[in-house]
Amino acid sequence: MTTNTQYTNGGTAAGPAASDGLTVLVTGATGRTGSPDGRAARAAGLTVRAASRAGSGCGGVRFDWHDPATWDAALRGADAAYLTYFPDVGAPGAADAVGALARRAAELGVRHLVLLSARGEPQADATERALAAAGARRWTVVRSAWFAQNFSEGPLVDGLRAGQLVFPAGEVLEPFVDVRDVADVVVAVLTAGDRYAGQIIEVSGDRLLSFRDAVEDIAAATGRALTYVPVEPRAYGTALRAFGIPESEVEFLIDLFETNLDGRNAYVSDGVRQILGRPPRLFSTYTQETAETTTWKQPPPSLDH
Repeated sequence: MTTNTQYTNGGTAAGPAASDGLTVLVTGATGRTGSPDGRAARAAGLTVRAASRAGSGCGGVRFDWHDPATWDAALRGADAAYLTYFPDVGAPGAADAVGALARRAAELGVRHLVLLSARGEPQADATERALAAAGARRWTVVRSAWFAQNFSEGPLVDGLRAGQLVFPAGEVLEPFVDVRDVADVVVAVLTAGDRYAGQIIEVSGDRLLSFRDAVEDIAAATGRALTYVPVEPRAYGTALRAFGIPESEVEFLIDLFETNLDGRNAYVSDGVRQILGRPPRLFSTYTQETAETTTWKQPPPSLDH
């Protein structure tokens, strides 16, 4: 849904609502939401400046949240920016970095900043406040439910390929949202002028599922036997360390799972329908489409003897 924010908008001066000539900086352009956001922006006629740590090696501009020396080249000349903070909008240091980047963007004349945030994540509140206080001409926060694509991109994929998803979500319900819907909402906001300035928009799918339900849906789409094994967040921390996640990040993620996966997000938001005038994509559509790829294919047996 769209909500009346408690923050003070940094300005509501009128700006162009049309996409003609609009240049949008997309941070995390090779990531889970940055990539579909770039595609949606180009489809809407926007000029996309793709920013990532790989930079020009991926056909874009280099941008690193931890290296402010890369910011100006990415921001200068952009009309708007989509901000997605890695590893998470609520991670330690996120508020300082997003606030500093937003202030610099305002100084360089970037007119609209859209921040990807998370529903029900108190750790992200400081980052949202930092964006609102930065003095940007227009800013908008898009709070998202858990991405459907988390099951097909990132560390959960290996478990599903092997036939078992171990995760600290218990039987909590979540309205998984397709990242393509998130991207479409972001682009609609960026091309609407002042309409969504100073607002927080919550987006989700339109059906509550447990993680067990999601795994069963994937199993049905792939024709494979898949199981879901819920564990406690602290126990899952051991797996995170095995993935090579730094200890400081492991502790943050454990805290995040303990709060964000406690049932507080077991509700549907209508931001997709309000902004786009259509229902969200179905989780089953996502699983059927993904099952047609090699993403969840069982790995071939080892040739070791």
